[in-house]
Amino acid sequence: MNLPGFPVIRPRRLRQSAALRALVAETHLNVSQLILPLFARSGRKIRHPIKSMPGVFQLSPDEIVREAASAHAAGIPAVLLFGIPDNKDDRASGAYAKNGIVQQVTRLLKNELPSLLVVTDVCLCEYMAHGHCGIVQNGKILNDVSLDLLARTAVSHAAAGADIVAPSDMMDGRVRAIRTGLDEAGLEDTPIMSYAAKFASAFYGPFRDAAESAPKFGDRRSYQMDAANAREALRETALDVSEGADIVMVKPALAYLDIIRQVKTEFGLPTAAYSVSGEYSMIKSAAAQGWIDERAVTLESLLAMRRAGADILITYSAKDVASWLKE
Repeated sequence: MNLPGFPVIRPRRLRQSAALRALVAETHLNVSQLILPLFARSGRKIRHPIKSMPGVFQLSPDEIVREAASAHAAGIPAVLLFGIPDNKDDRASGAYAKNGIVQQVTRLLKNELPSLLVVTDVCLCEYMAHGHCGIVQNGKILNDVSLDLLARTAVSHAAAGADIVAPSDMMDGRVRAIRTGLDEAGLEDTPIMSYAAKFASAFYGPFRDAAESAPKFGDRRSYQMDAANAREALRETALDVSEGADIVMVKPALAYLDIIRQVKTEFGLPTAAYSVSGEYSMIKSAAAQGWIDERAVTLESLLAMRRAGADILITYSAKDVASWLKE
């Protein structure tokens, strides 16, 4: 019975059951939106645990195939490869070597799992002795001379069979250099997923353990974006789009939902959100203490990224999410 003056419109009517809530849900999570990051290193039967990222491992090529096959069988369409080389130098030569670790694993995955999309991270930091994303001279990270190495790396990945190359270095002009390099190599059909708005974030700490890529001096604030700047993120994305990016990415994700929304609204391109290592490890750690429900918090976080406008979700929880979505 309505109270006098009570509104006729009652939003709670559509929240009465799980079926009703699902029927009117505005945003959906689907396994087809997920990309699983994987860390590759040489050897056999290696599953080296990352202490700061529970459940995540550095994997040898044979173990990468097993992990990727399991993910693909669960419906996950793509993996994102990072490489840990045996040796590092000041020219990142392992990044663009024909038989570099990412190139080896890419060929193996495309041979064993041809329908799996292989996305390769294009950066130099894991391969540089100093840990920075470009050539260093007198303590300065040089932009323009680093572009050739980035383009060579992307071309080598695509030649090995990568379906998508994903430059993460944040050097100015790198998308144009990579697009030119791919086209000149006859790889004009290879898409570029640019880390278009990549912020200098404190959320990356555990990743640097996983990729063994912490800089030996200074930090990356001279090339990764300042967390204070939203308009600059749009300018960075606009530059990458003008240079030939096919997919754009915001990284990190959860603390930058406003950037995801603005990038999607402004450009309308397929937009990826990278739920980074710090986000993953915080949820894992709190769940291990019994303070939060890991499943509920992970799914809610990813749903927030989708609601903000992300089409693609890069998450270390991809296999768990795929399982949860089937329940």
